Amino acid sequence: MQEYDGALKLLLRGSARFPMRELTGTATETWLDVEMPKVRNCRVFGRFPRQVLLYVGEAPLRMESELRGSDFWFRYRTIDIRDLDGERLLESEQAGDNVIAILARLRDHKDAVRRIVERIAGLVAADRETALGQLLILAGLRHLEESVEQEARKMPILNDILDNKVLGREFKRGREEGKLEGRLEILRLLIERRFGAIPRWAEARLAGCSITDLEDLSVRVLDAQRLEDLLK
Repeated sequence: MQEYDGALKLLLRGSARFPMRELTGTATETWLDVEMPKVRNCRVFGRFPRQVLLYVGEAPLRMESELRGSDFWFRYRTIDIRDLDGERLLESEQAGDNVIAILARLRDHKDAVRRIVERIAGLVAADRETALGQLLILAGLRHLEESVEQEARKMPILNDILDNKVLGREFKRGREEGKLEGRLEILRLLIERRFGAIPRWAEARLAGCSITDLEDLSVRVLDAQRLEDLLK
């Protein structure tokens, strides 16, 4: 699932405005990348933050809406992205909303794919490549990649993009970057849970890790006694 995080985060930070309004009840003013080391002390101006877990998987949502430990109890909202009205996303003038519609509640997925691809075909060249790449990635969560490709090949302007070797490399690279980001995010959570805030030297060490390295560290963190031993 983590391999899709990169594309989804970029959409939510960019032109996909409807989902964030639906999830939070307000427009997004500032996006804080809390997993980045430069964000060390996020304040919410005297208010408790409201946390939402957005589920985008294919299987029905079964995740708990709370986290219980021996000395703490934390609750948050869990929302299945299919609770969002995909038809409204398709009607949006924002291409990001249209792309995310592929994951939301839809009456006809094949027709939705056709409408999204048509919208992408009308974008300027640079935005077309980005949006089509994001759609191909997210369509994998609903097993609709072939449908996207079939519709795209009906339109010469997108057919050329699909056959472009550069885009092919970028698409594959995007999937690998999504996997890497997902593994890194999980490892950061494990490290913070076990050792507390991650120091800068550790962030720098993690930044140079491959997917294989991150997977190995995610196993070793369970037995490591010190962060220095884990990242030596």
